This record gives sequence, C-alpha cells and structure tokens, in this order.
Amino acid sequence: MAKENSNGANLGFESELWRAADALRSNMDAAEYKHVVLGLIFLKYISDAFEEQRAKLEADRAQGADPEDPDEYRAVNIFWVPKEARWSKLKSEAKQPTIGKVIDDAMLAIERDNPALKGVLPKDYAHPRLDKQRLGQLIDMVGNIGLGDKANRSKDILGRVYEYFLSQFASAEGKKGGQFYTPRCVVRVLVEMLAPYKGRVYDPCCGSGGMFVQSVEFVKAHATGNGNGGKTKADVSIFGQESNHTTWRLAKMNLAIRQIENNLGKEHADTFHRDLHPDLKADYIIANPPFNMSDWGGERLKDDKRWKYGIPPAGNANFAWVQHFIHHLAPTGLAGFVLANGSMSSNQSGEGEIRKNIIEADLVDCMVALPGQLFYSTQIPVCLWFLARDKKNGRFRDRRGQTLFIDARKLGSMIDRVHRELTDDDIRRIADTYHAWRGDKDCKVKYEDVPGFCKSATLDDIRHHNHILTPGRYVGAAEVEDDGEPFEEKMARLTTALREQTEKSDKLDQIIWANLEDIGYGG
Repeated sequence: MAKENSNGANLGFESELWRAADALRSNMDAAEYKHVVLGLIFLKYISDAFEEQRAKLEADRAQGADPEDPDEYRAVNIFWVPKEARWSKLKSEAKQPTIGKVIDDAMLAIERDNPALKGVLPKDYAHPRLDKQRLGQLIDMVGNIGLGDKANRSKDILGRVYEYFLSQFASAEGKKGGQFYTPRCVVRVLVEMLAPYKGRVYDPCCGSGGMFVQSVEFVKAHATGNGNGGKTKADVSIFGQESNHTTWRLAKMNLAIRQIENNLGKEHADTFHRDLHPDLKADYIIANPPFNMSDWGGERLKDDKRWKYGIPPAGNANFAWVQHFIHHLAPTGLAGFVLANGSMSSNQSGEGEIRKNIIEADLVDCMVALPGQLFYSTQIPVCLWFLARDKKNGRFRDRRGQTLFIDARKLGSMIDRVHRELTDDDIRRIADTYHAWRGDKDCKVKYEDVPGFCKSATLDDIRHHNHILTPGRYVGAAEVEDDGEPFEEKMARLTTALREQTEKSDKLDQIIWANLEDIGYGG
C-alpha cells in the first residue's frame, strides 16, 4: 500500500515516477533536466484540463457550444491549448527525431495564445544535447499519468507530483537546490504560525512559489475545518518577486498548475535594486531569503529609505532583507521568515545595532530555533523570525513589550542519512504554542512556559541578554524527570558500574600491550 509521509507526497506513485524519469536523465545535470521534466508535466496538466472541457463543449455543440473557441476555456479558468500543442499530437510524434522541435513549437503556441504564460515555459527541447529517444520515452511515461482532469485536480495529483519533483531536484542539485526550494515542513511551520486566512501575502524572494502554495492550501484546508477538496477560492492575494529567471518560471508554472492567481511581476528582477512592488503594504510576508548573501550590491544602496533601523553591511544581506520586510508590512501586518542563526547574535558590521533597534521598536513577536539538517542546500543551523507591526491590534491579546522564544532544536525525525523533517505533531506543537501565547481566539491550548522549550520574555529580559535573540538563552534547561531512585542508592550503583568499567579497561590495556610485545613493539 502507498505510504503517506508528512512531505505531502504519496510514496509509491511519485517516487516510482521520479525513478523512471531520473533513469532517462543520462548525462544531463539535474539543474538542466529539471526544466525538461517539469515543462512536460505542466504541458500534460493543461492538456488534460483542456481535453476534459473540450469533451463537454462537444457534447453541448447542439446548444451552440464551440469547442474551438478559446473564450469557452478562458471563461472557466482553463488554458486554451492550440491544435499544434495538444498532447495527442506530441504523443503521435514522440518517436520521431523531430520531437524536440515539436515540443518547442507547442510551448511557443501556448505562450502566444495565453498571455499569462508569456516567457514562462521552457523551450529548449530541440537542443542537440537532449537525447530524442529518451525524450520520447519521457513523453510516454508522463502521458500515462492522469494529471489534469477533474478527479485528479481535486486531489491535486499534479501539484503533488510537481512538488515532489521539485524537492527531488533540490536534493539532486544539493547546494544550488536551495535557490528554488524550501523544505515543505519549514514552509508549513511558517504558514501554520502566521495563519494567513485573508489579505495580501508577499514573498520578495519567492523561489518556486512554495510559500504561496502552502498559504492557499492552508486557507482551503481551514475553510471547512477539514479540507474541502480545493473547492473554496482562497481569499488571499499573492505578490512575489524572484531574481533568477529560470526559478521565476518554475514559480509561474507551479502557481498556474494550482490555478493560483498571482502578481510576480512581468519578469524576474532583483528585489533590492528593482523592487517590483514598491507601494505594496502586505498583511503577511513569508520568505526564505538566501542565507548570508555577500554580493547583494549594498554599497550602492546606502541612502535607501528602507534602512530605517540602520544601514545593513555590504558584506551580508540578512538585515537588508529584514528591513525590506518591515518596509512592506501593513500597519497590522505580520512577517515570518527563515534566517541563518548568526542573525540572532551577530554584532559584526553594525548588525547588532540594527537588531537592537528592531527589538527596541518592539517588532519581534517570536523567535524559533530549528533543528539542523532540515535543508537540502546547507547544513547551517537556521531560525525563524516572526515580526508584528502592532502587538496591540485587536486580533490577538495585547503583548506589547513581550517576545516568545521557542527552542525546537530537539524536534524532528531523520528521513534519510542526512536529512531531518519536522512531523505533523512537531509543527502542531510549535504553532499551538505561538497561537496560545498570542491569544488566538480559536486556540484551545493554554500557554505556559516550558523549561527547555518555550519562554515568554520581556523587553528587559532581552536587554539583559544584550539584545541577543537565541532561544536557548531564554528557555533554560528541560526539567529532568525524577526516576524515583534515592540519591544514595543511585550513587552506589553508578560507582560500582564505573569501577567495573575501569577494571575491564585495565584488562584490555594489558592484552593490547601483551600483543604488541609479541610482535616486537611492547618495549
């Protein structure tokens, strides 16, 4: 039986598909092959949705329906697929040496007839380095999956396959994979804590759009309290930006697959130097900016209006990102984002002063220390920052002058030799702790400090720690459960055990020296 894991993937179906696709990769880099596979999956998805609607229109032809009228499809949010781009054509020519050009032409035709996809789809299939026989096999494989018809759309099969492949490619690419993919469990912690039910959601370094997908899924899942198969339209507006062109395209496809309307700008652009949403004030900001970015061109932005709390160092963009987020927060907005642990304690190049100013402005709502090995791209330990523009905004309790610290470093389970994942229970525990602390009206849990895990601290407490935000400093050590063994008895038992171990050690030493003497090295 297929096995669900907290990654959202249904292991069995997706993993088999991945193995089959990966076997066709040959000598191509994962970074390059990613666009070949994900582009075909996207094409299959819009073809399935198109064919289903086309069949309906054929059935209604007597009532005046026209299956070849693009507006009949656009009216129900389905991409119009021109004749030269239909899957049946690709399938019929899959074994021809010209299949690469056929696919490129199909992508061009779809972009031509669907302006929302202009510049988004990969068009590199005719390139000589792509083995056309393997490409034909890949088309056959993708063709056997039902991705975009109504039944599969309601289960978000394609979305799950797409995300599974994104995560697998991120793993295959190692460090570079972090540019486009944030592990699902980390995104879920951010989204579950912020609970973005309604409003403008903004990610200025959006990668492949995972924060948006999870935000919309969160709204849908909570629409009936139990999930509703994606029938409810999410009441959030999506704004994003991405500096890498190919990653920007992945994000556009990722959102199009889920029919999530978005404004990621007309093209990729650098957030610091060409802000595509300069007037945006967001209700929620969710982001995973590049860690410790050193070449962000900070020396050209010293007078920027975003640096209200201090000029960020030219050699590290961490506090440029933080101040960019604050600049774009609405008066009651909340931000949750990932940063390297150094951001909580660094005093280099003025970072300590900027952090102090942000703390003294009473913007820091919650800090979470995460366990290591969650990311494909880095082993650097990371933390989550949560900022609130106004801690007395009426939605939650008045928590001015207070900050919650959560030390989640001991949570999570290893899913393979080098990667850890937070379980559903871990995510629920962290989110419930935050919601109970800030006083969410629907939260059934009562907040209390837990030594070794969470602590509600005051501004004075943080001043006492020199404005360092590392949760371990505040939560203290976990209480050790009393095992009921009297102290005298325990000491006697442990002393006896130590004596026995020491005697064994002495005997082993004698044996080792005797053996060395036997071979002439014991003197």
